Amino acid sequence: MSTVYRQVTLSNTYNSSKSITGFILLGFTYTGETQKLLFMLLLTIYILTLLGNGSIICAVCWDKRIHTPMYILLANFSLLEICYVTTTVPNMLAYFFSETKVISLSGCLLQFYFFSSFGAAECLFLAIMAFDRYLAICRPLHYHIIMTKHLRNRLVVNCWVIGFLWYPVPAIIISQLSFCGPKIIDHIVCDPSPILVLTCTPAPKIEFTCSLLSSMILVVPFIFIIGTYTLVLKAVLRIPSGRGKRKAFSTCGSHIVVVSLFYGSAMVIYMRPRSGNEAETQKIVTLFYTMVTPFLNPLIYSLRNKEMKAALKKVLGHENESLCKRYPLSSS
Repeated sequence: MSTVYRQVTLSNTYNSSKSITGFILLGFTYTGETQKLLFMLLLTIYILTLLGNGSIICAVCWDKRIHTPMYILLANFSLLEICYVTTTVPNMLAYFFSETKVISLSGCLLQFYFFSSFGAAECLFLAIMAFDRYLAICRPLHYHIIMTKHLRNRLVVNCWVIGFLWYPVPAIIISQLSFCGPKIIDHIVCDPSPILVLTCTPAPKIEFTCSLLSSMILVVPFIFIIGTYTLVLKAVLRIPSGRGKRKAFSTCGSHIVVVSLFYGSAMVIYMRPRSGNEAETQKIVTLFYTMVTPFLNPLIYSLRNKEMKAALKKVLGHENESLCKRYPLSSS
């Protein structure tokens, strides 16, 4: 079945059923073996993402040695990643083998709200994680005086709260609009751009507001991160020993990689000029920062961090096994 024929069929199915209110979330239009392979790949990545980020949360909660601001922030970030992928991936997987692919208007707007809110919170968490690294490297003697438990908790709460207060207005406004046409969203998630295309009358102000909010929550924390790491780089270059420089860079390396992956893909989807193959490009890039980045985060942080490796081994029981081998019980 061709893509065009499939869209027409879905559209006719939707329009002929008066009991269905909402949209058709088209998703990926692959068929046959390609569809099955993509489904298995995404399901595997989703499960590994849950396990990887869940392991980091357990490691930070159970190992008191790493109850420091850096790892508390990392645990919250991992929880955020789990919530982030869960808002979209289960629906995405279910629609692979769905004939109608129908999602209600309220369901679509809820997905947009939570997906966007978790994304906004992620931008803020990346910014305060950069601030934490700045204090550790540039103000080491005052680190524990500045980054107190009270300040850490306030920063964490503010990230969650501001993230969830960033997008309710656009979601409420969009819910009041009327929609015409086939009501097919040619995307893998309920994003504002393909939704607003389906309105009965153009809504440039709403589209501008959504774009402005997305740009602000991306650009402002990103500028803060760039400024923070500029100061960190200047401080590191003043360290006389090569070993000290390598240690300083290693504490920031994981975070820089995560920032590059997240912001690189997010800015491509929200801030690039429109092209002819808009829908397919949006799907691929959205899939990358929706699934691949959260999947890679636990690997990036655990592989480059000795303390996190030790904590994960403790959670998995490897530490107890090594202690038994090193200090075997006597057979008396």
